Order: sequence, then C-alpha cells, then structure tokens
Amino acid sequence: MKNSQFNKLNELLKSPMMKNFMSRSPKMKILIALVALGALWTGATLTPEKEAATARDYGQQKYEGQNKYRDQNKYRNQDSAYNRKTNNYNQRNVAGQFDYYDLVLSWSPTYCETGGDQKRDPQCTSSRPYSFILHGVWPQYEKGWPQSCPTKKNSWVSRELIQSMMDIMPSKGLIIHEYKKHGTCSGLSPEQYYDLSRKLYNSIKIPPRYKAPEKPLLLSPKEIENDFLVNNPDLKPEMISIVCGKRRLREIRICYNKSGKLRGCGQNENQSRLCRLPKVYLPPVRNGRS
Repeated sequence: MKNSQFNKLNELLKSPMMKNFMSRSPKMKILIALVALGALWTGATLTPEKEAATARDYGQQKYEGQNKYRDQNKYRNQDSAYNRKTNNYNQRNVAGQFDYYDLVLSWSPTYCETGGDQKRDPQCTSSRPYSFILHGVWPQYEKGWPQSCPTKKNSWVSRELIQSMMDIMPSKGLIIHEYKKHGTCSGLSPEQYYDLSRKLYNSIKIPPRYKAPEKPLLLSPKEIENDFLVNNPDLKPEMISIVCGKRRLREIRICYNKSGKLRGCGQNENQSRLCRLPKVYLPPVRNGRS
C-alpha cells in the first residue's frame, strides 16, 4: 500500500464518525481492525517492483483473453489453407481427371532455327517441307494441367505406333515423350491416345499460305488467328491461341472437350500471356536445308 493510501486509512480510523460507530458495536470494531491489519500487511509486502509485476501479469492475462480465439482462428485458417493445398495437390496428376484437351500445332521451322538444328532433328534435315506438325495433345485443367500421371495401362509406345505417327509428328523422341508426359494423363492407352491425336490433327484445315512458304512471313497473331477461323468455320476466337517466343511463331493451340469436340479454352490459353507481340516472324519451310 502506498503512503498516501495508508495515511487516508489512518485518518478514517481516527475520525469521530468511525470512533462513534465502533463504540456502539464491539464486533464491528474487531472486524474493522482485522481489515486494517490486512491492508497494512498488503502494503508492507507489495513492493513497487511486485506491484508493477502484478499489473503486468493482469495486463498479460487480459491481452491473452482477448486474443485467445483470434489466435485459434488464425491457426485454424492456416491449417485449412494447408489442407486445401495438400488436397488439391493430391487430386492433381490423376489419369483421366482433367477438363479439356489442347491440340498443339508447332511451326517446325521455328523449332529448327531455335534448337532443332543443333540436335540434328530429322524434321530439320528431311527433304520433306515440314510446316505445322503435331506437337501433342495435352490434357488441361481449367487452370493448370496434369503431367506424367501414374497409370495402370501399359505406357510402352511400340515401334509400330511410332512409325505410324512419323508423318505428322516427325520425331521418335517426341512421340515417346508426349505420351509419357501428357498421354498418361488422358487415361488412354498409347494406341488410343495417338488415334485421338490424329483425329484432332486432321480435324483442322491448315490455311494455304502456311503449307509450304518459301519466304519468311511477318504477321500479327490476330492475322494468324483469322486465317484459321476463315478456313475452319466451326472454330471460334475463344477456341484458339497463338504462342510466340524469340519473336517467332512457336505454336497454335486449339481446345477440345474430352469427346473431341471444339470448345472454349481455359485460363491456360490467355492470349495476352502467350504472345503480346504486334508481329511475329515465321521462318520458311526447310526443304532439306540444315
């Protein structure tokens, strides 16, 4: 107890009113004396340091009480976010579980100029003038995509199957790679996957000026898109995207549902992300040149 509090208590006990009150009730006199002794004992034992510590403890208890449920909710939300992330990860890369397909047509001359020549890839040295080739058919989520899915189906791509695809997909390594990375996620066997791939490839009519250009082309992504829309009446702008890289046309992506019918693309084919250039360069076909 502080000195000021002790003085006030002493003055109260000595006041005429208190003396008159205690003289009328002996029991009350004893009770007040005990209260006064308790107050004096507290004042003697509660040092300024202990008093400050008591105040801090009280404040801490009050703070903890106010934040108890806030902290619980905080960690509960963190756990929920972790579980959502974990569950989403576990649900991905499951064979047959996806939303749509991307038919990916690569401009072969760009590939040869930007890496294929160094690899001595057959499509870059062949006497055949490759233009748009089948890069692959990729299962997609509305946002993101699966890849290299575990599957119980036999993932061996036979020599006969490879040879049957070389006319539109002129690379043994590409054919094997595409099934392992993308075909396994389709839920189809290699034979079924490449049957579908050829069907989708054949469903698109390549515009005439892209079949075997002997000179370079410089076109806007919109011009390329319009050429494909004009030559494929069922194709709509939301179903196709143009992809560029190193200022060159790399590929065209066209979207299909799981039944092989044209459909609008998902977020993966956002045109502003895939090619923002006003014009893209298309190298001419190779004609066996290396």
